[in-house]
Amino acid sequence: MIVEVESNDDCDSSVFARFKEVGAARPVVQARLYERNPAGEWYWVTGWSDNERSPTCQAYTQTVEDSGAGLAHVVYGGIYGLRFKPIIPDEPWSLVNPHQWGEAYLSLADARDLRYAD
Repeated sequence: MIVEVESNDDCDSSVFARFKEVGAARPVVQARLYERNPAGEWYWVTGWSDNERSPTCQAYTQTVEDSGAGLAHVVYGGIYGLRFKPIIPDEPWSLVNPHQWGEAYLSLADARDLRYAD
């Protein structure tokens, strides 16, 4: 599995990373993150693309081998990475909203920190 993200307004850093996949990719819509709250908080997650009219796209997660943790769950999106926003308030996706931010990709140790698209 290869994650390639170009530097853009959503995510400053470009990334080219290769992972050894262990399972099939699954669509994901939410992730629990711990950076702002040690107990964890749920956030919406979407892929971010270069389509100016409709920049959101499906985000996916895939279980991969991780040399340090054994297995990890990599969340990835479009060519411009991922975008996150709080569950509440549920606001439209926007590059200018100060409560939203972009990342190239996300690596989580626990699949319980993900909610999948049905």
